[in-house]
Amino acid sequence: MNWLHEISDLVQHYVDLPAVDVPDVLAGASYKQLRDEDLDIIAVELRRHWQLGEGPCPDMIALLERIGVIVSTIEMGTSKLDGLCSWSRLEDRPHILLATDKMCYPRRQMDAAHELAHAILHRNVSEDELRDNLKAIEAQAFRLASAFLMPSTTYPLDVFRPSLATLQTLKERWRVSIKAQIRRLVYLDMIPPEHALQMYKLYSAKGWNSEEPLDKLWAVSEPRLLRDSLQLIVESGTRTKEDLASVEFTMAGEDIERLTSLPFGWFTSKAGEVVQLKPQLRDRATGTDGVVVPFRRNS
Repeated sequence: MNWLHEISDLVQHYVDLPAVDVPDVLAGASYKQLRDEDLDIIAVELRRHWQLGEGPCPDMIALLERIGVIVSTIEMGTSKLDGLCSWSRLEDRPHILLATDKMCYPRRQMDAAHELAHAILHRNVSEDELRDNLKAIEAQAFRLASAFLMPSTTYPLDVFRPSLATLQTLKERWRVSIKAQIRRLVYLDMIPPEHALQMYKLYSAKGWNSEEPLDKLWAVSEPRLLRDSLQLIVESGTRTKEDLASVEFTMAGEDIERLTSLPFGWFTSKAGEVVQLKPQLRDRATGTDGVVVPFRRNS
């Protein structure tokens, strides 16, 4: 995360990134004062603020970068950690690091929304408080993420019958996992916990804990903001790859490539030379240069 802050800070010396547009929904209050129903209201207000409407959100990564959040992905080597969120004091900008372990599109959507919820609700939480109240903080972030991806004003209208078959159909529309939808139905009081437990058991019996239906239907969204910015810096001639790697950054080029979604070996590859060719007319029969004969203008 510190490396991500460093990359972002350096890039902004050369490129104007989108302004941070993360509204203060707490207005000085503590996250502890929020009720469950408040999170549903906040989710709808955030969607209206960002002009998303109240239907499915097709790409959380694109949204995060549009509102000025720095997003990166990396393999974390554990299934217990899906992402991290940190506000940079220097930039006053949120940074989100998402895990690529066991990744699919619906999971990427929920992980991104979850970390956005942390950026909105838990910006001022201390390390001690995070350690002591981690379970409650995580539950609150998941609830806001669920409400954001499945708004209380529209999603329930699509649930004509709370069954796994119905949720599988809705997954194709809302791009949210079946398991997350079950929890959302409980949050909305559309099914009792006992019903949800039975659905979870059937879900597990179908073997969906490792992979759900439709998981591979969509390509996983990747961050583009830092990648495009670094490519722009080099292609514009502002800095060379060698300058960036040896002078500007304190980390290895391959680490920068991982954190910015650049192609592997980008820092060591040479840019291709563009050669401008002068067009000539050739005579097809003889292979010699042709002659352009002007037609006489009619009087």
